[in-house]
Amino acid sequence: MALTKDIDTSDLYLGAVKRTLAAGLMLLLSACQPPGFKADGSPEFLPAEQALIFSLSPLGSPPPNPSNAYADHPQAAAFGQQLFYDPRLSADGRFSCASCHNPAQGWSDARPRAVAMGVGARHSPTLWNVAHQRWLFWDGRADSLWAQAIQPLESLLEMGRSRTALYQLFRREQGLNGAYAKVFGPLPSVASTLPPEARPGAAKDPLNTAWNRIPAADRQAINRFVANLGKSFEAFERKLVSGESPFDRFARGLRTKDPQLTASLDKDAQFGLRLFIGRGQCILCHSGSNFSDGEFHNLGLPALPGQAPDEGRFGGIAALLADPLNGQGSFSDLPADDAWNDKLRYLERQNSNRGEFKTPTLREVAQTAPYMHDGRFASLEQVLAFYDNPGLHVSALGRREDTLQPLKLSPDEIRQLTAFLKALSSGPPATALTRALP
Repeated sequence: MALTKDIDTSDLYLGAVKRTLAAGLMLLLSACQPPGFKADGSPEFLPAEQALIFSLSPLGSPPPNPSNAYADHPQAAAFGQQLFYDPRLSADGRFSCASCHNPAQGWSDARPRAVAMGVGARHSPTLWNVAHQRWLFWDGRADSLWAQAIQPLESLLEMGRSRTALYQLFRREQGLNGAYAKVFGPLPSVASTLPPEARPGAAKDPLNTAWNRIPAADRQAINRFVANLGKSFEAFERKLVSGESPFDRFARGLRTKDPQLTASLDKDAQFGLRLFIGRGQCILCHSGSNFSDGEFHNLGLPALPGQAPDEGRFGGIAALLADPLNGQGSFSDLPADDAWNDKLRYLERQNSNRGEFKTPTLREVAQTAPYMHDGRFASLEQVLAFYDNPGLHVSALGRREDTLQPLKLSPDEIRQLTAFLKALSSGPPATALTRALP
């Protein structure tokens, strides 16, 4: 499998080791005698299979993000939750973050492509377990959740604001001003008269021209302000963590030899699990406790009718390296040379990155249809049908993963895999997270 070169040396080594171990275990399984069955007809998982199962559970808490000193700050999380549901952050006052990341729809929006101020080119990814991701967006153009959160605010297709307009909104609205001050202190002061709309962007964008006319010290102050907004969003979104799913209870029961817990998965789901870690090869990319390797792959999907080919990770790397809000920038709460930034330090854009998109989590996947980066598949069954017979599509861009080969699954096996994927759901989010705080 072709890997991207956007990880540090240690991550590359560990990733290779994990893939080699997974592939080795799968090979070992295929060389063993046919797996046995329990008296009730459910599968008897071999030790090698159990090792793979235990690598998928439990999920645990999100890893720390030292680039955000407020990542686990309760007041920052409360402020971030207030902002998440506030439509005043959009240019026309109609859209909040929850418009595309609706808690009732799996923290997504059930649309093939995001719709807000305009229609986007990609599907709104779920925010379930988003703090477990090392890259953000389908193309990985942000390296932290706080840097990611700012971009939709300024996207013309999403919320359509600019950072100067946001700054002036906060200066004008005492409620927002006061909430900001409780976490970060007073709004940064600026000496100049700000244009109504200005933000960094493409060279010929009038708003970028207006941005560059602002004195450097004032641009720095406004960037600090929006970085703080992003850090509050992250503090809230770190709370969007799945609970224990039927699969997790099954894995816990397998560890502890508790038949009541292993009964959490019915027979179909257990056989689907065996396919997932074995002949289906799903675990090669959907690995680890978040069911994602966190990296980028080309599935060879052609552009949809009327859509231009999407460069995916190739464009994402360029945007990330140019972003002053990345982990090496002055708005991070870490020194640029900190080891946390190694993933940026060794980041290289290569032609092999064209057409690659991030492996999404499969936790809560039954709640987050439609699927793929462009929302082309309406159901899990359609996704599995594609992987069962990926065809001979010539990639719109780049080279398709070599691991994509026909699986020759039977209808019963498709049903079993679907049952397993549905068993990765833990239920709706906590009610306290699904609305603005009073």
